[in-house]
Amino acid sequence: MTTDSDAKTIWDYMHMQHVLKKCDAIFVLCSMDTRVAERAAQLYMDGYGDYLIVSGGSGKLTKDVFEDTEAETFAAIIQAQGVPADKVLLESASTNTGENIRFTYELLQQRVLAPQSLLLVQKPYMERRTYATFKKQWLDPSTDILVTSPQISYEDYFNENCPKELVLNVMVGDMQRIKKYAENGFQIPQEIPQDVWQAYERLVTAGYTKHLIQ
Repeated sequence: MTTDSDAKTIWDYMHMQHVLKKCDAIFVLCSMDTRVAERAAQLYMDGYGDYLIVSGGSGKLTKDVFEDTEAETFAAIIQAQGVPADKVLLESASTNTGENIRFTYELLQQRVLAPQSLLLVQKPYMERRTYATFKKQWLDPSTDILVTSPQISYEDYFNENCPKELVLNVMVGDMQRIKKYAENGFQIPQEIPQDVWQAYERLVTAGYTKHLIQ
């Protein structure tokens, strides 16, 4: 097996393959990948949500990259693509996925908004962990959720902002968290096929360990 074949195995596993439908709101989880903002804007323009929530402060991977918070950076991209400013809510204090979820819930409570369905937009290789975390930590279990990401293949994903070495390290770390965070009660359990876990173990052995929980 090669590094790319193992990484592609995890990449494919991380995709939820949800069939999209109209939701009350689009929930954008910010990151170093601004293509997530572009995907969210297009979804809004295509009628998949009545408004957008853009969530992200300054994370480990973006604090030295973006001049503004992740949410402000993403909101500027979203509005540049034609989404009206009054349709974009910003949550700019969160630093991880759990905080994205909790702080956004609090923001909606403050705005007296109670969406019954949310379309989550995330990086391609983080769909599953976002889903599992949301299902555990969103305080209204009746909220329906779908997850999507930029429609980019593994082979075409990497660029200057998302270099392959960094992405593979982060993806391996996320794979570990799928298992450990469920054990710790931070997210709901996900079935992990044997070939996926073996691919993870080979990538760890190959040295992709920079984002593992020690």
